[in-house]
Amino acid sequence: MKKVMFVCKRNSCRSQMAEGFARTLGAGKIAVTSSGLEASRVHPTAIQVMDEIGIDITNQTSDPLSDFQAEDYDAVISLCGCGVNLPEDWVMQEVFEDWQLDDPDGQPLETFHRVREEIKERVQQLIDTLS
Repeated sequence: MKKVMFVCKRNSCRSQMAEGFARTLGAGKIAVTSSGLEASRVHPTAIQVMDEIGIDITNQTSDPLSDFQAEDYDAVISLCGCGVNLPEDWVMQEVFEDWQLDDPDGQPLETFHRVREEIKERVQQLIDTLS
């Protein structure tokens, strides 16, 4: 089973939604973790928009990338264009993608919904590629 790391600046919105989708859509196919260049909190609106489609991310935590080892992961996905800021060993994994999705934090609910759907589509493609 391939191990995937979703990483974002603060591990608050996009990477948390990606982790939720990957856990649900990729159950039994991939193992998934998310982290941030810095840790913060799981954004309440991210929890809300995922709950609307039946995915509970309330037990996920916001963790710093420094808590993990790059060699433990097969795929590393940056969701915010922060790939340029990642330590080199993270960018050198078997699969590395930089999705550069809009940050919904502080934006209207419609932005959270749009970004959620973009993440869902990309996560499904990723699962199909890895499994």
